[in-house]
Amino acid sequence: MASDEALIRHVRDELYWDPKISDSGAIAVDATRGIVTLRGTVSSLRQRHEAKKAAERVSGVVDVHNELAVRPLVDEQRREDASIRGDVLQALMLNGLVPGALDAKVHDGVVTLTGEAEWQYQRDEAAFVASNVVGVVDVVNEIELIHSTPREGDVRGSIEKAFKRHAALEADDLHISVSNGTVTVDGTVRSWAEHDEAIAAAWAAPGVRAVVDNLKVVYF
Repeated sequence: MASDEALIRHVRDELYWDPKISDSGAIAVDATRGIVTLRGTVSSLRQRHEAKKAAERVSGVVDVHNELAVRPLVDEQRREDASIRGDVLQALMLNGLVPGALDAKVHDGVVTLTGEAEWQYQRDEAAFVASNVVGVVDVVNEIELIHSTPREGDVRGSIEKAFKRHAALEADDLHISVSNGTVTVDGTVRSWAEHDEAIAAAWAAPGVRAVVDNLKVVYF
């Protein structure tokens, strides 16, 4: 497993390497026992998300604490909340993966999304779309998932089959339990990419309303 000094160097290199992160020079990186902390300011919420993803890609990183702040626009470029809201609603309307009955409220650049969706990927897509609007400093996702809850055995069985289908997952090290539409995923994975695959598979099962992520990233 890489030393913390090596992790810091590798994360910095990965941040610099990613062309989506134009503010990499303003990001401070620290690491303690494989836990990486990102501090500083970036110019957009999208870059904040991309910086965390870049750090998670580095081998040896077991967790990422994202303390990056979105830098407020200078006064002459600052956007009114009503203008931001209009752009968010327009972007949501133009995206075919997002349900049509969503709403957005904006206060000091913080967007709160409300409404109903059938699938978690629709909630994620709505938050992603909103985060790309200029002037948005954070997104609060209050979109509710609505669908009938199937039998717990059916949910567990479908997720276990999905785990086994994924070539990137070691299904024997993953364990799930289901209660009232909430899926709890326990076990160990070998990378953050494997972690994301497992959580995405759990969310994709019909009837899932929430996923409790108890996975640990362990490098051998």
